Amino acid sequence: MSAEATNPEARPEALPELRRRGRTRLDLRRLGRAALLGPTPRDRLPDAIGHVAEAHRAHHPDADLSVLRRAYLLAETSHRGQMRKSGEPYITHPLAVTLILAELGAETTTLTASLLHDTVEDTEVTLDQVREEFGEEVCFIVDGVTKVEKIDYGAAAEPETFRKMLVATGNDVRVMSIKLADRLHNMRTLGVMRPEKQARIAKVTRDVLIPLAERLGVQALKTELEDLVFAILHPEEYEHTRALIAAHAGERDPLPAIAGSVRSVLRDAGIAAEVVVRPRHFVSVHRVSLKRGELRGSDFGRLLVLVGENADCYAVLGELHTCFTPVISEFKDFIASPKFNLYQSLHTAFATPEGYVAEVIVRTRQMHRVAEAGVVALGNPYTTPPAADQVAAADCDEERVDPTRPGWLSRLLDWQQSAPDPDTFWDVLRSELAQDREITVFRADGGTLGLPAGASCIDAAYAQYGEAAHSCIGARVNGRLTSLSSRLSDGDTVQLLLAHDASSGPAADWLDHAKTPAARIAVSSWLESHPDGAGPAAAAPRAPLSVIGARGGGGNAVADLPDATVRLAGCCTPVPPDAVEGFVVRGGAVTVHRVHCATVAQMRAVGRAPVAVHWRATADCRVTLLAESFGRPHLLADLTEAIAREGVEVVSATVEPPVEQRVRHSYTLQLPDAAGLPALMRAMRDVPGVYDVSRA
Repeated sequence: MSAEATNPEARPEALPELRRRGRTRLDLRRLGRAALLGPTPRDRLPDAIGHVAEAHRAHHPDADLSVLRRAYLLAETSHRGQMRKSGEPYITHPLAVTLILAELGAETTTLTASLLHDTVEDTEVTLDQVREEFGEEVCFIVDGVTKVEKIDYGAAAEPETFRKMLVATGNDVRVMSIKLADRLHNMRTLGVMRPEKQARIAKVTRDVLIPLAERLGVQALKTELEDLVFAILHPEEYEHTRALIAAHAGERDPLPAIAGSVRSVLRDAGIAAEVVVRPRHFVSVHRVSLKRGELRGSDFGRLLVLVGENADCYAVLGELHTCFTPVISEFKDFIASPKFNLYQSLHTAFATPEGYVAEVIVRTRQMHRVAEAGVVALGNPYTTPPAADQVAAADCDEERVDPTRPGWLSRLLDWQQSAPDPDTFWDVLRSELAQDREITVFRADGGTLGLPAGASCIDAAYAQYGEAAHSCIGARVNGRLTSLSSRLSDGDTVQLLLAHDASSGPAADWLDHAKTPAARIAVSSWLESHPDGAGPAAAAPRAPLSVIGARGGGGNAVADLPDATVRLAGCCTPVPPDAVEGFVVRGGAVTVHRVHCATVAQMRAVGRAPVAVHWRATADCRVTLLAESFGRPHLLADLTEAIAREGVEVVSATVEPPVEQRVRHSYTLQLPDAAGLPALMRAMRDVPGVYDVSRA
């Protein structure tokens, strides 16, 4: 199934036919009548699913079709007598859904479950019967697609059905593949319903199903769903776009000639490639018209270049940029950096001598298959490992090889457990799916986190630690300290700092910076359960807090000047056994500095003569330490307690006002033994929230 096609004369209800250029339109009414003609001989497939078998064998030549025959017979007999609102026998619906998936390359288990996907919901067939006849796998998929009973859930039936489907998709992604194909066929036949019901179904498709199709990489379904929704919800814009395409059909299309030039260039370079013109679908034409205003002939399509190997993609890119004038702003490399939905391609554009700008997509044939069918193209990843070419195309990242738990789906499954209210779940689901880009950040332990674009350190904390992130007090991004509100970029390395204080909790302003539903739900729940707010208070300017004790003089330092008063310099706070020098200052006192202190160089520069200084044999000394930390309750008490445990006296302490939740402490301390200074500094660094301790 092609993901992009246009027809200037198409009506909204005729859009599905546009997807089948080069293939005869199926007569579902005829298939429905064939399904009612009675049993089929056991030695051949029923005529009604011959098209399904043909499409399936095109992708899986060795597939066993006997299970499809049994599934079709059960579906046909159980749905016999049921009719669709369009007047067709109901069996035409599971047949059409199965054909859509067969064309995408779905494996036999998916097609079997697709034929049976409405039997448990709409007939007397039970899950136990499906399990007994077709096995646990098919039973699980059918159950995942089956809606919850409206009589049990009332108005919450739709959100709870999607919740059930998404949870099942977390265990088997084929559940959502069938749901997407089911919605596509329903949208194709939506014209028989009342306009208000058409609009309601189209809105749910736009807000939930289309984003899910995008995330699962099933572009062939996504683009057709977009066109069908566009025709229903925006009829005026749709008609305008249809008129643009109709007007273009009467003009000369420059793209075939440009494609011929590209073929000639690649042929001369010895690169085996297939070059085709891909017409844009309706929504794509509409977006380009909004972006560029008046459209030219080359704006109604793109060139697709298919090659055999990854290296050939870059060879093609080099030839295009060498032989044509590239539009650098249009270049994107989704091969080196694949999208989070498995998509890989090179995108570029070049200008022709005639003034046209041609957009080009370059990919391998395997990339093309994955770009069209997404997770459906991966076959069944639950029983056998992906083929070697699939691994190469999908990268070695676990989330890309195994679609059962991509980053967005893992996040969704986590936060939905914390959103028991159906309305909350429904609103947050649509908000989550509205995020159209994902970034990957690296954890300090070497793991990775998948987050939506624009996520902050708060989102990373809850993604990594869950509710334990309530005690997060700061972060290092790419080795540099930063506030929790800092936004993360793709490829950042983030180290999250947690407090061990059980009373720590998030601040209300975290909600202003949390982007993921998991973080927002967790913070909101904590704040509701702690109305008094035990979390860190917002930073507010205040006067420095000072605790002052008796000030000493020179401590253990002795100057080689009789009767001279000796003072230890506050700029470098020397302690034994530091190498020191003294200088006579105003009043005759000798100030003692460490030899590497900047003041020593200044004194020498102005011609001051140094005075020899030595340390007494006694071991006690005085030192000033600077402690830098993240603000949290009880931090000052914990620091002074750690200092006291080392047997050190606090002479004075100063705490500066917090800036972006970071606090700077200055302590002048009297140590009983200078040898204990390293242990003291380690003890202070071990206090939760303290990230650095240094000599003044």
